[in-house]
Amino acid sequence: MPGTEEQKKTFISSSKFAVVGASKDEAKFGTKVLKWYLENNKDVTPVHPKETEIQGVAAIRALSDLPDPTNTSVSVITGPKITLGLLEQAKALGIPALWLQPGADDETIVSYINDNGLADKVIYGGPCVLQEGNALLASL
Repeated sequence: MPGTEEQKKTFISSSKFAVVGASKDEAKFGTKVLKWYLENNKDVTPVHPKETEIQGVAAIRALSDLPDPTNTSVSVITGPKITLGLLEQAKALGIPALWLQPGADDETIVSYINDNGLADKVIYGGPCVLQEGNALLASL
């Protein structure tokens, strides 16, 4: 089920954001999402296991390296196998909101979300932040 408007507004109202799935490849959606946050003057951190910088922004290697995880909304642009581990980390870190971009979830991910009390924190199964983000920002 796609996230509710309330979930999306909670996500976009965050003071900090992280993007998992951004890379040096400008054609990839993870990088496009990172650029969207930058273009909207958001405090955003790319998360990448190997890169130290993406789009001129210092990258961290894992969600556990976030300086303020309980106040950070996370965009996830990864395959389902990686997404599952990210959800486990996010739950342990108390990350308040995650937006799984199209292709980041599957039945296993949806089951994990529902079985672990994350349904009110995870937006999935719908449009990406690139499609809805500007309207959400305008509605705040």
